[in-house]
Amino acid sequence: MKPRSNAIWDAQATAAALPFSALASAIEAVLLDPSVAVPPRMVLPVGQGNSLFVMPAHDARIAITKIITVLPSNRQRGLPPVQGDILVFDTQTGQRVALLDGPTVTARRTAAVSLLAAQKLSPSLRGPMLIVGAGDQGRAHLEAFHAGMGVQQVMVHSRSPASAQALVQHALSLGMQAQTVSDPNTVVGDCAWVMTTTPALAVVMTTAPPPGAFVSAVGAFTPQMAEWSIPVCQALAQDARLVVDTRDADHEAGDLLQAGIDVRALPTLGDVVRHSPPNSRGATAGSTVFFKNCGWAGWDLAAARCAVAGLLA
Repeated sequence: MKPRSNAIWDAQATAAALPFSALASAIEAVLLDPSVAVPPRMVLPVGQGNSLFVMPAHDARIAITKIITVLPSNRQRGLPPVQGDILVFDTQTGQRVALLDGPTVTARRTAAVSLLAAQKLSPSLRGPMLIVGAGDQGRAHLEAFHAGMGVQQVMVHSRSPASAQALVQHALSLGMQAQTVSDPNTVVGDCAWVMTTTPALAVVMTTAPPPGAFVSAVGAFTPQMAEWSIPVCQALAQDARLVVDTRDADHEAGDLLQAGIDVRALPTLGDVVRHSPPNSRGATAGSTVFFKNCGWAGWDLAAARCAVAGLLA
């Protein structure tokens, strides 16, 4: 059932309004829309390792503000690590159009950004996927790449064996081949797709992906966070095609910043979408693609556009 205008949408209704292929297209449209305005997001510490995010954005038709908390320690409490909401307003009337479930939008739009990057940078890639981190982001990336890139085989690693097994069971329910792995570094060389979606509290990937693979590094979104080791990132800077999601990554891409890489010199997903000549740092066709996915309120604006399009028609 379509959610009602000016209603609070729960996680299920929000997810139903954001199919991955349509969401990836909406993200591409935002990157091409000159009316989009996205100020820097505000990130406030709320205790050690915890954050409050305030992320506004608007275009010619709607304005949104995303307010979420990110508490990695909530996993030990049995609570979601990401909580909050996204307010959507009609800019012509000032009225609230909808309130979307923040964690659902965050998971699905992040996976859709990875999907769009893969569609643009590795459109013909085939092979098994490795997912490192079996939380909401791991699940969303599994679903997005199964639906959008036809991925049929997945290997899952998590610090929590129960979480890894739950994601494997979900993959099996989708008709995929799936298994857990105890050490992702022992299998990464066999994988065409690599999604790292951990809390980035400590480096987990110390082995480089194979030539030609597509990597989306999602977990680290501050300079202090990292999922990939410094030696691997430095090696990738020499041989791979490095792309960041937006210019916000210049000061947020912890994996790359800690490796001493000049993130400001890297192309963004917007550059790729707009067909700007990418600065591929010497990469050639068939090179590994390392996509750094830090997050941006523009992605939430794209999700809101996708969700409320029928309400504003």
